[in-house]
Amino acid sequence: MPRGYGGVPFPEPLAFFLTCTTYGTWLPGDKRGWVRRGQGHQPPDPSVELDALARMGEGACRLDEQERRLVTATIENHCARRGWVTHAINCRSNHVHVVLTAAARPAEVRRQLKAWTSRALGAHERERAVGRDVAPKPFRRRWWSERGSTRYLNDEAGLEAAILYVRDGQKTRRR
Repeated sequence: MPRGYGGVPFPEPLAFFLTCTTYGTWLPGDKRGWVRRGQGHQPPDPSVELDALARMGEGACRLDEQERRLVTATIENHCARRGWVTHAINCRSNHVHVVLTAAARPAEVRRQLKAWTSRALGAHERERAVGRDVAPKPFRRRWWSERGSTRYLNDEAGLEAAILYVRDGQKTRRR
């Protein structure tokens, strides 16, 4: 029986569960708690949140329905081009979850997905602005927060749970 079945973990992760928040929607100090790199989960801290808010270079990013579909399609296309297997994708107004298998480091996968979706969203934003009779507003420079969450999925049960959460667990809450 191959490793990974019967509860024995695979030697390499089966997949990654990546989460990226949109720019400015979950700041350090947030009332929901937050994660400090290298130190883990942190309690809410209004003064830290105010400081982070003051340092923002532009407003928070909320994706509309059309932008969410574009993010999903861009991720699907990029993964197919790279030969990465997407198990589940769910793009919400303030974050995206992706469960995928890739022969690459998860930080590099996340970096590529954020870069490709940022380019697609920027092109979409410029395309929507063509022909408008209103004064042009500055185009968004930042679509995603600086980092994101990475979870290694090391066994079939973990992979299945992540897929179910991304596919079904995000439908009931609107953000």
